[in-house]
Amino acid sequence: MTMRFAFQAASSAENARRIAWLARACLLAEVRTWPKPGLVSHIDQGSHTDMTVAQFVSSAHAITPFFAQLYEAGSINAPLSRLREIGLNAERAMMDATGGINTHRGAIWALGLASAAAGHRATSGERSACSDILRQNWGAEILGTPPEEATHGGRMRRLHGAGGARIEAGWGFPTIRTVGVSALRQGRALQPDDPEAARVQCCMALIATLADTNLLYRGGPEGLRFAQGHARHFLKNGGVGQADWRQQAAIIHRDFVKHRLSPGGAADGLALSLFLDRLDPALPHKQPPGSPTR
Repeated sequence: MTMRFAFQAASSAENARRIAWLARACLLAEVRTWPKPGLVSHIDQGSHTDMTVAQFVSSAHAITPFFAQLYEAGSINAPLSRLREIGLNAERAMMDATGGINTHRGAIWALGLASAAAGHRATSGERSACSDILRQNWGAEILGTPPEEATHGGRMRRLHGAGGARIEAGWGFPTIRTVGVSALRQGRALQPDDPEAARVQCCMALIATLADTNLLYRGGPEGLRFAQGHARHFLKNGGVGQADWRQQAAIIHRDFVKHRLSPGGAADGLALSLFLDRLDPALPHKQPPGSPTR
């Protein structure tokens, strides 16, 4: 039985709890993955002197109930304004849990929207992938919302024209679907007995592809090119199919730390890839006309 049908067989309240638990499991799996270039993990702090794995774990637990609320909001086809309200409450809980450190703002946005789409699907009877439901129901409003210029992503959009998480979400996360989830499954095929290897493969593929505004903020266009080049070289040489893949990924990790680069967008994308992979294990995704290509 797939995860999707297991959700459908339970009550709405139980489905909401399961979504929340799944979101938390994906967030914890992300932070417990190493080597992820420049990112916080259970091994080290990466390029972040102000963040620890304990803060990420505390944050993941603190924001878990809000994914259930987003699922329930989606099940009644709540407007985007309601989803944003729940997301802002989750952000406040995150800040309280971490002492003011932004550990999961992007993940709240991404996994929260996917949770709402799962709720909508459960009550509507639709059989589309959650990413397609997200695009069809809230995509136009997301794309029509002005970017937050005060955020790092907003400033990078203004300076460098990077689309950022808002554009990706409005189109139903096309890069996560076509790159992240695919790389996750490829990593499993290359290293079937090592779940961490699949997560590293996914993270590297997203670094190689995304115009990550976190990388632009820390390193500018040169930093983005540096990061993408390293990740692409790793994948071209076989990714986690290499006998010494972990050592090669660790070298890239140390290079990112040396240059203080952190691909936060890829970290959020890894968590979302894990989430969508479980929600839609066998459903095809539709590529809408006009969606961004990478």
